Amino acid sequence: MIQGLANDPGERSSRGLRRRGINYDVGTYTRGANQPSSRELFDPEIVRKEMEIIQSELHCTSIRISGRDVDRLVAASECALHQGLEVWFSPALIDEDEEAMLDYYRECALAAEALRRIGPDVVFVAGCELSLFMKGILDGATTFDRIGVLMNPWRLLKYTIRKGSFHKRLNAFLSKAVNVIREHFHGQITYASGTWENVNWSLFDIVSADHYRDAHNHKRYREQLRAYFKHGKPVVITEFGCSTYEGAQDRGGYGWNVVDHRQSPKRLEDTIIRDEQVQVRYMRELWDIFQEEGVDGAFWFTFVMPSYPYDEERLFNLDTASYSVVRTLKHGQTGTAYPGMPWDTKASFAALSGLYKQP
Repeated sequence: MIQGLANDPGERSSRGLRRRGINYDVGTYTRGANQPSSRELFDPEIVRKEMEIIQSELHCTSIRISGRDVDRLVAASECALHQGLEVWFSPALIDEDEEAMLDYYRECALAAEALRRIGPDVVFVAGCELSLFMKGILDGATTFDRIGVLMNPWRLLKYTIRKGSFHKRLNAFLSKAVNVIREHFHGQITYASGTWENVNWSLFDIVSADHYRDAHNHKRYREQLRAYFKHGKPVVITEFGCSTYEGAQDRGGYGWNVVDHRQSPKRLEDTIIRDEQVQVRYMRELWDIFQEEGVDGAFWFTFVMPSYPYDEERLFNLDTASYSVVRTLKHGQTGTAYPGMPWDTKASFAALSGLYKQP
């Protein structure tokens, strides 16, 4: 039983999703600290308006706010709390070691606890897919090095023989991180896990997973999802989403990997054809699965991706590779759906609004 919900999927689905969420990035450095942030411009007034739109137009009840800079995380969280949204406070420090991460989490826990004076609905997300985004769990100096190890069975086996299970190292770190966070933060704690990570969920209040569907797990998707319920805690999908082109539904969480970052300006692969309806179908299909399986909440990935802007030229239209429900416009342009905003809505915006508006 999970918080009064039966193990039968039909009975679980009667409750519906309590947390109807979206991811919101305030700026991360997934390609290294010396590379541009995923959100170079952080305008507090734009952020305030976006939080209002997320609550009133998308009908979200929750928002997962991710990023590196603590001041930005706090500012966005304050705006969200004033809109009545539950905040999933999700600090993201990329390519750092254990000592730096624990110091960072201590600072973030103090900030998150202070936010609870504005509104108690704050959940602390103690990292995201750390086997990839943190040094020392898998071999490799950068996130992309570690992705290469994880996706190459022989390299992973060789590293495991030499260093032992990366799951063991991950859980050892998570135990230390939770202890540090709980010293200063007194709300609920979770961890945004990758589906390849075997997490010790006894450490956490909520079981959470970034759970994308793709060609590899399509037939096993429900089976994988149901496995998270065995821990007897609420199950939340911290990320689900799809890019905006034909075939993106088969790439799931790797849909972004169709942009050639070596060229200037960056461009799409020649064969990529934009299709906003792919996002819509993917969104609706997974939402139905979450409803039927009794998931407590889900966060679409993502609201906006400024580093993947829209362009009329097909090969340079990086928004095609993005997961966002709005398309970022060129500098100085504003949208028509919401005048003054530096973006316009995509088909997935209306689709998500319709799903989240349902009773």
